[in-house]
Amino acid sequence: MFKKIVTLAMIAGGLALTACNTVEGAGKDVSSVGDTVSDAAK
Repeated sequence: MFKKIVTLAMIAGGLALTACNTVEGAGKDVSSVGDTVSDAAK
């Protein structure tokens, strides 16, 4: 179950990164994915 959540989070993060146009936006997207994975781990 945890692996599925992490996989989905990484896919969502990848899609978010392709949609962002700035380095600052990319940092926020990566941070968001990290938060999602951390929350899923709890």
